[in-house]
Amino acid sequence: MKARLEEQLADALATLKTDGLVPSDVSPQITVTRTKDPTHGDFATNLAMQLAKPAGVKPRDMADALVAALPASESVREVTIAGPGFINFFASESTLSDVVRRVLDEGDAFGRSEVGKGQRIQVEFVSANPTGPLHVGHGRGAALGATIANLLSAAGFDVQREYYVNDAGRQMNILALSVWLRYLSAGTAADFAFPSNGYRGDYINDIAASLRETEGDAFERDPAAVFSGVVDDEVVAADGTTTGDKEAHVDALIERAQTALGDNAWRRVFDHGLEAIIEDIRVDLGEFGVNYDEWFSERSIASDVEQVVERLASAGHLYEKDGSRWFRSTAFGDDKDRVVVRDDGRTTYFASDIAYIDNKLARGFEQVLYVFGADHHGYVTRMKAACEALGHDPQRLEFLLIQFAILYRSGERVQMSTRSGSFVTLRELREEVGTDAARWFYVMRRYQQHLDFDLDLAKSRSNENPVYYVQYAHARICSVLRELGHRNLAFEQDAGLAALDQLVEPAEAELLTLLATWPELLERAAIAREPHQVTGYLRDLANGLHSYYNGHKFLVDDDALRQARLCLLLAVRQVLVNGLTLIDVSTPEVM
Repeated sequence: MKARLEEQLADALATLKTDGLVPSDVSPQITVTRTKDPTHGDFATNLAMQLAKPAGVKPRDMADALVAALPASESVREVTIAGPGFINFFASESTLSDVVRRVLDEGDAFGRSEVGKGQRIQVEFVSANPTGPLHVGHGRGAALGATIANLLSAAGFDVQREYYVNDAGRQMNILALSVWLRYLSAGTAADFAFPSNGYRGDYINDIAASLRETEGDAFERDPAAVFSGVVDDEVVAADGTTTGDKEAHVDALIERAQTALGDNAWRRVFDHGLEAIIEDIRVDLGEFGVNYDEWFSERSIASDVEQVVERLASAGHLYEKDGSRWFRSTAFGDDKDRVVVRDDGRTTYFASDIAYIDNKLARGFEQVLYVFGADHHGYVTRMKAACEALGHDPQRLEFLLIQFAILYRSGERVQMSTRSGSFVTLRELREEVGTDAARWFYVMRRYQQHLDFDLDLAKSRSNENPVYYVQYAHARICSVLRELGHRNLAFEQDAGLAALDQLVEPAEAELLTLLATWPELLERAAIAREPHQVTGYLRDLANGLHSYYNGHKFLVDDDALRQARLCLLLAVRQVLVNGLTLIDVSTPEVM
């Protein structure tokens, strides 16, 4: 409807140009929007106000001329002019009811478009360091990333979903050390203090136990030889003063462990911990409805990192200072330059990020979308700077910075720390509130807003719980269809479609209008990367259905009216299914 109106306005404008009322070189952006107030019609345009000044006439006079030049249309029952020159369009009843036919005709495809056809886009999300189970903080990025990818696919984009596995670097070495030390403590009487900077969660004990189960005592070494002479760990005195150095302590232990085990055994311990956690993450996300096309290993681009560093050096974008090699990112708008090679010759995480950017774009993605936590805001400028320095268009990189999800249980905030192990896992959240509620609650607010996740509300079976409210609308429609069978009443879809002119109640008009807005809302949500638009729409649609259900009977004696109302219910159910499927929320038939 909106596209047809824009075409008709373009025809009217062409007529006014031919008649000399509008200069031929004027090319306005013709935009039709859906009105918020139904008394102002279904659609409106400000085209007359755009044309008034170059044509040298009053906006309302230009609006009169445009309306007079509009071609006749069966889809419009009335056109009015309001305010300073807005043109309002009232859709005909047949146009509104035709949406039911479209929904039932297109089914699961209703609302999908091809606006992104031919465009390849990669969505990278979660990509949490594989140093422990996913916690509730990761859940929001998982739900948003997966839903945004679904929206983009529905809008016709060729989408690839990717998880970047940080399987190299210092944090992974700390994980391997933590696993090995727990392995030793379970198999020897030797007494040693676990490093304060190690990973302490119970999951480390579980991984260490599985390592001993598969490898026996193959990795037993003398702990005294590992701890002897290393820098003291950090100790905090009662007065708050500290001694020792926890960072230097853990780094020294890693070096000793690598020496004690040798390269081969160290790599086996390292890989055992890595694979155990990656598999746990993969299963956890799968049960959360989140799946990936690619799990991309940081180690797979190790050789590319050096090549990218040399490319930057050859292009004059690196300089040396204090023994390190620095990327001159300030030349591209960053607030400071960045180290890419440390003074000991090791490349930095940022150098790996640069190589990863180059790898992504070399794979042919027109757009690369990063779904990051808000704490990564400093990455945006430096990564775009690196992208430009490598000769790529930095606009091909897009960053969604997700604000934190704060979990509340019984009105109290739950604290989380991966290193200490005192955190609520995503799996625990799903077990407590269910996957449906978790998926919904994570995406129901703008990603730029903090999310207070109310566990009590998420578990409630009440109209205040939005996911319950929407699912109940679907279940109510299913109950009507079951009752239809119990009462042995006939329903023929073709007969119902032929009787859609029977739908004249205000509640029916509201539902018809909502159904008609679904395609444009879906497209808009995809382009804006805003899943909350979908949850907001579904609440409105569910509210319309509940109001209709509470105020009207569907299985009436009047055959034509019954058939028409059942067709409308089927259309509403279909759109509820289409919307809930995009956010991976189930559609129960009984509640």
